[in-house]
Amino acid sequence: MSRRRRAEVADRAAPAETVLGLLGLLVVDDDPTQRMLIAAAAEKAGYQVTQANSCAEGIELLRGRRFACVTLDLMLEDGDGNEVLQAMADADYHGPVILISGMNAERRSAARLLARSLGMELLHSFPKPIDLAALRISLANLRSALAGLPIVHSWGEVRGPRFDPDS
Repeated sequence: MSRRRRAEVADRAAPAETVLGLLGLLVVDDDPTQRMLIAAAAEKAGYQVTQANSCAEGIELLRGRRFACVTLDLMLEDGDGNEVLQAMADADYHGPVILISGMNAERRSAARLLARSLGMELLHSFPKPIDLAALRISLANLRSALAGLPIVHSWGEVRGPRFDPDS
């Protein structure tokens, strides 16, 4: 994430989030088990989680609150995740998005292109069942990036000046 992009996202954060270091995450998924697992992983990564179990609820929450990141299932009982992406853009949300879906790679790829065309930064697109460790790493890296800190978590290893013996 570029410095300019981090600054834009940080500027949109609510004052309490900025002062207290809390980042809001919206989880939009109609499967209660998936919502619970995603929320638990996000809370461990330092996020305050709000859950939506439908497109309509996700859209309503996006219109009324600001979030540092959104995780989104692409197939919900009351509609398509692409509708939520469009509503996010209409609500002037241009922050990071993580797609988590049981849909095939082609549909996830199409949603990634839509998110980018709407001005959103797509962090990752994970298939279901979700790899919770990978999700926590992604969210921890976003948190570090927004704080202007070096990213120290990577897939299967830890990086950064504290951990590199040659630094």
